[in-house]
Amino acid sequence: MIRSPEAIWPLRSRPIRRHVFLVATALVTQEETLHWLALRMVPGLGTVGTLRILEKFKSPQAIFRASASELESSGISAAQARNIATGCSFDDAVEQQQNLMNAGAELISIHDPRYPQRLREIFDPPLLLFARGRTDLLQAHSIGVVGTRRPTPYGIAATERIAADLAKAGLAIVSGMARGIDTAAHKAALSEGGDTVAVLGCGVDVLYPADNRKLYDDISSRGLLVSEFPMGAPAYPQNFPIRNRIVSGISLGVLIVEGAQHSGSAITARLAMDQGREVFALPGNITSKMSWGPNLLIKQGAKLVQEWTDVTNELSAPVRRELVSRAQQKVLSENGELKPSATSEPAEEPLKALARKLLNQLQVDVPQQLESLVETFAGVSSSELIGALFELEMSGLVRQLPGKSFVKVW
Repeated sequence: MIRSPEAIWPLRSRPIRRHVFLVATALVTQEETLHWLALRMVPGLGTVGTLRILEKFKSPQAIFRASASELESSGISAAQARNIATGCSFDDAVEQQQNLMNAGAELISIHDPRYPQRLREIFDPPLLLFARGRTDLLQAHSIGVVGTRRPTPYGIAATERIAADLAKAGLAIVSGMARGIDTAAHKAALSEGGDTVAVLGCGVDVLYPADNRKLYDDISSRGLLVSEFPMGAPAYPQNFPIRNRIVSGISLGVLIVEGAQHSGSAITARLAMDQGREVFALPGNITSKMSWGPNLLIKQGAKLVQEWTDVTNELSAPVRRELVSRAQQKVLSENGELKPSATSEPAEEPLKALARKLLNQLQVDVPQQLESLVETFAGVSSSELIGALFELEMSGLVRQLPGKSFVKVW
């Protein structure tokens, strides 16, 4: 993890504030959705003010039933209390609810069980998420990949390779669907049949940029489009730094690929540090201005990334074990074999012992196919062998070649 953010950035890092929320056990009704939207549309209230009164009143319905004096006692201004008490935001809420239905989108409140727990714990979590697509991806293990809108060929090639490998490893790729690095990261994940989440700086029913029409359609059907901005909200420039905290907030870490020293990707890196996330950076040509941001982050302690295992090696042990288990099930399914029980967890000690034997068997310069390894290790099931190989690959000790062949890394 990157060290001492206070020593790196001129602005003091804000402490991570822990909010206490009641989490619903069932999906919200249409009436509850309307109240959440009305609360979101109250003029001048803002996220911080809304969270403050939610901590006291617990639900939007209770907030709108309260008197102006009761609302003021929660710490908001008299004008904000009047705006809530008059119910003036319900007209906008009805329109928003209709637009949600027309777009096939969903509303996920901070009390909703589908709301990402990692995002709920940041300093200023969004009150609502407008989502279109696979909302299950909000619970996925994910990595943010962000960078410049004007990448070099090197930046595009590196993004495509690393994002594709991370997606194959079972991590969802999170980015902002902007031109350049963001677009390359989303496309790489989809090309491998992986998962991707686009965090937008506009409404989820607004296409931006316009030349990403096909990518927008692909993500809405195979991935997830998500935004804290209401339906129909234009892509104002000031929205993008705001949305960056969601990119880092729902991710285990953020990979920075090309960008100037004070670029939007640098802002995302700072947000990731404030949120306690891992920060990764792709090294670049020292003569290129697009490399100044990532190279500076590396000097300041960010993890240098040359390949996907440089990212996965920094993940926690439970996350790594889950990724290994999923990869094992995927390979078994592709081979037509029965999947292991979803509730069973890989046995760590036998897996480590088998991994050591595999390292002794594999060679640096002679690839060995999976079938030959299965024959070599008599008495070991293919699922156990696949799990051990994937663990070695995630540790950077083994590399997989085309044709399901493996070599030891020098």
